[in-house]
Amino acid sequence: MAAVNMTEGKITRHLVDYSVPLILGNLFQLTYNAVDSIIAGRFIGKEALAAEGMASPVMNIVILGISGVCMGAGVLMSEFFGAKDYEKLKREMSTASLFGLYFSLAVIALGILCTPWLLQALNVPEDLMDMTTVYLRIIFLGAPFTYFYNALSTALKSVGDSKTPLKFLMFSSVLNGVLDLIFIGGLGFGIVCSAVTTVIAEAVSAGLSIWYVYRSIPMLQLRRGEFVIDRALLKTTLQYGSVTALQQSCQPVGKVLIQGSVNTLGVDTIAAYNAVTRVDDFACLPEQSISHGITTFVAQNRGAGKMERLREGFGKGLLLEFGYWVIICGLVLLLRRPIVSLFVSSEDAAAIVAVGAQYLGAMAFFYIFPAFTNGFQGFYRGMGMMKMTLLGTFIQTSLRVIFTWILTPVMGIYGVAFACAAGWSVMLLVEIPYYFYLRNRLPRSH
Repeated sequence: MAAVNMTEGKITRHLVDYSVPLILGNLFQLTYNAVDSIIAGRFIGKEALAAEGMASPVMNIVILGISGVCMGAGVLMSEFFGAKDYEKLKREMSTASLFGLYFSLAVIALGILCTPWLLQALNVPEDLMDMTTVYLRIIFLGAPFTYFYNALSTALKSVGDSKTPLKFLMFSSVLNGVLDLIFIGGLGFGIVCSAVTTVIAEAVSAGLSIWYVYRSIPMLQLRRGEFVIDRALLKTTLQYGSVTALQQSCQPVGKVLIQGSVNTLGVDTIAAYNAVTRVDDFACLPEQSISHGITTFVAQNRGAGKMERLREGFGKGLLLEFGYWVIICGLVLLLRRPIVSLFVSSEDAAAIVAVGAQYLGAMAFFYIFPAFTNGFQGFYRGMGMMKMTLLGTFIQTSLRVIFTWILTPVMGIYGVAFACAAGWSVMLLVEIPYYFYLRNRLPRSH
């Protein structure tokens, strides 16, 4: 797959060609996460399903922090590619790679050390503490693989290639599922094996990405003597990346706090919440994929000075977000009960499915809000306005947590759905007026 220049050609086609592979990639990534949960719930038990659910928000903080740094670097690489400054593009690649190595090693050390404290803060039940601790510590060991896959995937996407990372995710997703079925479903291994197979899949996707870059993309290849950190670029990368990482981490921090509220409601409710949040991820991450397409399009055209094309592309990106919501709303409403039943064995099913289906019945309609918030976030990222993305996410997350703690004691996890809708709504009330304020002040095309 060659690099794709989004500063020329049909806008909608660029956005669709770029976003669809990202959507499929995210679905495959979520699939191997969901496979872990489904196999854990069916073959190990609801305690394992609950344990993985309680570990998930902690790892999401790490993963989204990593992807935030990579996304900040990706905005710069998209600008350099749009401006045809390939020397800076390669230096940014080197800077992001070396920084990521040190960062991911620090994540391993701190993560393993702090796991017991984190789980205590999450109100993890005592009888699930040992199982969750072992699972989470093994998952932390995969941080370097997660970083390098994300870094190389972002580099490829910044030059318009979103299809190749999809192929590697597909392969690693299938590998993860096969290993789970063999060692857990077939041979009866426990939750340790579930964590190990996830790390193996992450390592394979990182290794394939490195192999492809050195085989096919000369502008991203780093040779001996080119592995250096450019201090000026690192400063800009961290200005973008740290704000983006903080913004990306707000959401899972909020999920950790929400999980703490849900964890007081009993094992059945915890298991139901783990199942429905997997569905939430399937519904919302494709909206984020379209958002990433908007980011790359906006950044490339900003680098090329094509502001009229930039505005037109953003409008068409929002139409794609709306079209996707129409589809996902219908699917979730139609399939919510059978989807939730996938995560539990027959003897545990009735109560968990009833609670989960009620939650998803409301969320199917509420998914329209993140469709538009993600669209606006993609625009602001592409413009390099990372503080605006942080503000919007902070508002949404704060309100979501506050309303969750108010509503869950009365409504259970059904209240979490309405808390989400409240946060997203207020976020849009901030993002939309500021966009129109900014639109009138954008310079005209060169």
